[in-house]
Amino acid sequence: MPDNADSLEQRVFLVVVDQSEEMEVALRFAARRAQHTGGRVAMLYVIEPADFQHWMTVGDLMREEARNEAEQLLQRLATRVNELTGQLPILYLREGDRRDELLKLIDEEPSIQILVLAANVGQSGPGPLVSALTGRFLSRLRIPMTIVPGSLSDEDIDSIA
Repeated sequence: MPDNADSLEQRVFLVVVDQSEEMEVALRFAARRAQHTGGRVAMLYVIEPADFQHWMTVGDLMREEARNEAEQLLQRLATRVNELTGQLPILYLREGDRRDELLKLIDEEPSIQILVLAANVGQSGPGPLVSALTGRFLSRLRIPMTIVPGSLSDEDIDSIA
């Protein structure tokens, strides 16, 4: 990880990682923008608390499995980002509410300068995170947010980013 002076000079594009198809679009867009502007990609994965709290050992096992899955996904995506940009991304793994942890991370890390999200293009709307951050939580952001249509192809992204 770069030292603080280097990270403040380098534009960091943050992508919130989940299992959605549109997240792949946001990640490619962020990687291409980072590549073309001398920036860097950061990825945040938030493990949301399991509802199953009846037995501690079962809850601990579920948390450990979720963490292992998150780490595997982050590593797989980090490889893809490295292939696109020539450098490894910054990885963040947190537990809690996705929106709250995202806002905390943005407040804590001055190197993060742009949030990149992709909107779901289906009937269900743009997605809960995009809806929240373009609605009542917009005032809590200290950085610009880029919302990419989730229907963009790799070729579309490569031509505009």
